[in-house]
Amino acid sequence: MRILVTGGAGLIGSHLCESLLAQGHEVVCLDNYFTGSKRNIFHLLDSKNFEILRHDIINPVDIEVEQIYNLACPASPVFYQFNPVRTIQANVLGVTNMLELAKRTRARILQASTSEVYGDPRVHPQTEDYWGNVNPIGVRACYDEGKRVAETLMMDYGRQDRVDIRIVRIFNTYGPRMAVNDGRVVSNFIVQALKGKDLRINGDGLQTRSFCFVSDLVRGLAGMMNQEDFRGPVNLGNPRELTILDLARKTIQLTESSARIVHGEPAPDDPVRRQPDIALARRKLRWEPAIDIDEGLELTIPYFRQQVTS
Repeated sequence: MRILVTGGAGLIGSHLCESLLAQGHEVVCLDNYFTGSKRNIFHLLDSKNFEILRHDIINPVDIEVEQIYNLACPASPVFYQFNPVRTIQANVLGVTNMLELAKRTRARILQASTSEVYGDPRVHPQTEDYWGNVNPIGVRACYDEGKRVAETLMMDYGRQDRVDIRIVRIFNTYGPRMAVNDGRVVSNFIVQALKGKDLRINGDGLQTRSFCFVSDLVRGLAGMMNQEDFRGPVNLGNPRELTILDLARKTIQLTESSARIVHGEPAPDDPVRRQPDIALARRKLRWEPAIDIDEGLELTIPYFRQQVTS
């Protein structure tokens, strides 16, 4: 197939492009490089089946494809709060443009949604039928509400125009090729530990997250894209819940760092608990993650060590 991956130079996108090429597909990687990096896809340039298109999905694009993975949107608070208007435009104008492309080409389109649609959840763990607890006027709303609107657009194009849609809700994902200045907790902690700097935790550190290694996530995305008669939404993430404090301790141990843990003020609208219920993914996709946090960190730390020392 000829497959478009928007946000293809990012963490998830670059690993997805790599996987699709290995399966023999033609891949068009679209990215504006706001958070993605050419370094993430440099090793793919020699493939005759790989094409790069520098473009922002806020503007329409007209190409011929059979599948669309729409991953284009900053996913870290540092980046999506840098230009919140642009972030919500990516989720409204950008998703509309991708859906119009899918409608014209009759391509199947998969939207990378997020666990942030659940907000600071009052249901735990989070199931797909939970509608969420989101602050629509908070500092994170550009991303949280943007992704919620993106899901609405997907469903309405599916109902009204019979566009072949898929929706996945991605929980915290990490792995090699995360940006050093990504601003998310895994990259922050690893970089701080490798530099011997204090690992800074917002609040008491008892807030929880569930961390999924990127290769597991990519496998789930492909499984959902190629699943017939099921459009989602479906949670993709690791159901093992971990406190931020425990993550900091693991990072210090695995990096053999002398760094200390310090605490600061809680971040605005920061969810207290986050854990996916993946029963639906297990049933519909026969999918579940295979790599636990310890193995995943051991696979990720050498990448950051190289970045920090180079």
